[in-house]
Amino acid sequence: MTTHTHVNRRDRGAPPAPGAPVHTRWNPRLVGLVAVLALVNFVVDSAITAPLVVLPEMLEHFDTDQAAWLNATATLAGVLWAPLLGRSADIWGSRRVLVATLLLSGVGAVLCAVAPSLWLFVPGRMLQGASLAAVFLSVAIVRGVAAPRLAMVVVGIVTTGSAFLNILSRFLVEHLATAFGFQVLFLVSSVVAAAMAFCVYRAVPESGVVTPGRLDVRGALLLGAGLVGVLGYISLGAELGWFGPVPLLLAVAGVAGLVRWLRHTRRTPEPLVDLGALSRPLVLTLLVVFLGAGSYQSMLQLVPLVGDVSGAQGLGYGLADQGSVALLLAAPGFGVMLGGPLAGWLAARVGPARTLVGAVLLGTLATVGMFVGTSVFVAAFCFAFLLGVTVGALGTSGFNMAGSLAPANKQGIVSSLVMLMVSVGAVVFDFVGAAVLTTTSVVVDGETVRSAAGVDGYTAIASLAFVAALVLAVTLLRHRQDDGGVVTATPELATTRGGAR
Repeated sequence: MTTHTHVNRRDRGAPPAPGAPVHTRWNPRLVGLVAVLALVNFVVDSAITAPLVVLPEMLEHFDTDQAAWLNATATLAGVLWAPLLGRSADIWGSRRVLVATLLLSGVGAVLCAVAPSLWLFVPGRMLQGASLAAVFLSVAIVRGVAAPRLAMVVVGIVTTGSAFLNILSRFLVEHLATAFGFQVLFLVSSVVAAAMAFCVYRAVPESGVVTPGRLDVRGALLLGAGLVGVLGYISLGAELGWFGPVPLLLAVAGVAGLVRWLRHTRRTPEPLVDLGALSRPLVLTLLVVFLGAGSYQSMLQLVPLVGDVSGAQGLGYGLADQGSVALLLAAPGFGVMLGGPLAGWLAARVGPARTLVGAVLLGTLATVGMFVGTSVFVAAFCFAFLLGVTVGALGTSGFNMAGSLAPANKQGIVSSLVMLMVSVGAVVFDFVGAAVLTTTSVVVDGETVRSAAGVDGYTAIASLAFVAALVLAVTLLRHRQDDGGVVTATPELATTRGGAR
């Protein structure tokens, strides 16, 4: 059964579930909840990005040169997990699903630690990929326990608060891997995941709102498999060969999976994602996140590439002789810590739509500034920091904007779509940037190197993507102003655990 109700929601966010206890101001209980959820997001870093620090050791241990299988598997699996776990959270509760997600990630980490070969290591990484869901599940939990204005600030802290720990952990990871081998990293990740699952179980309240119905497992598998296949071809094709059997198999399977998913969605009465019900503001928000997050990720990939080249080589770019590459890579992390909470604070005062426009505008200016930053260290550091502020603000504003457009019983699946756009954008723009650098390479003294034209073209693509995102964000803002900040939603029937409606 489905009811069609017109729900008025101001631009400052949709209200929490009716009857649910909410925090309207800061208090010790809320501070504890924020601390737990911020640490939960640290699990994501330990599972997804921290292993890149020991990538050379893993390649040597498994006697392989297929870095893509070790690097991209967890992220691609996270794309598969996201819609399934997001919808599960709406049906059974965000806390319950978050606990299961953390335990699943911990099991995957243990498999990676004991894996004698890639045949066990890769499945372990796929299980670890489930940890990506911790980000949007944390957002869904926050929006269920805090009043809208306060929730926007808390979302910014929760989604970016672990950035400082992520920076510090890099040094610890290198030390532990040197002393005990790369396997210790995965053992630590499993312990952290288990500890945070216990903390979530003890400290986080369960949602009082559920969506009656069944989980569209078939739809989730088709969508996830389709996205993983297509993105797998994009991310692995450059390394394994665009016409190699594995990439081509991934491409064919991915396209077939997406086509089957579209057909399935039109026929099933309770689809995983009801495409016809996606409002224009939500679609605009997702497109802005896709373009902005993808552009940022591609620029982050460019920093170490230009940082390893000396300006004395006369290529027209290079920072190696001007300062530390590690400092450049740390700059975005510090920016993220500022951007997330600041965006939440601003959203509570001027609305998430305006904050989203500001975040994208800042990203546009910072990316354009990298035309200078590729050859001037001080400029590179400043603009890398601003890009970090951008990604913190963009993620927070994207979650807040999407959350304000969704009813209480749809927070899980809508938040998962935001995370999905972040992951898809990162993979697509990484590939586009890498292709530009490869096709514009030049030969100098018998060695193939990246050209200045390629580096500038790379930066231009990211800049244009941010400009496109800015146009969409302004369109979204105007749409919100035209309707007076009111959104009309048609949520499915929601029930409390006590059975009341």
